[in-house]
Amino acid sequence: MTKIELNGFRKALENREAELGNGNKNREALAIETSSDELDRTQFASERDYAMSNLERNSNRLREVQAALRRIDNGSFGVCDSCEEDINLKRLTAIPWASFCIVCQEAADLEQKAPWNELDTSLVMAA
Repeated sequence: MTKIELNGFRKALENREAELGNGNKNREALAIETSSDELDRTQFASERDYAMSNLERNSNRLREVQAALRRIDNGSFGVCDSCEEDINLKRLTAIPWASFCIVCQEAADLEQKAPWNELDTSLVMAA
């Protein structure tokens, strides 16, 4: 990867870090509002859950972006954390915080979606 490309990724990641950092400061939506109306309470709870999900997602993405910036600093940016092969430039352009190549990311996604594969078969047989 050229120094110009690396600097472009650094700039994009720093911009994303600033966006996410500003978004996490907006916590007014997490305030617990009360109402005597059951429908309003349900609506408030739903909005609060949505805001909490967004805050958690943004917080996770911020950690990923910061990790990518550290990888730039230590010279390992663009290298898959799993197989240690180069991550495709198109993937990094789309997702500059990516720490896995597409093959390893798909494998990790499949593993995360199917945790039942790791169940101890003796426990299943005992049931």
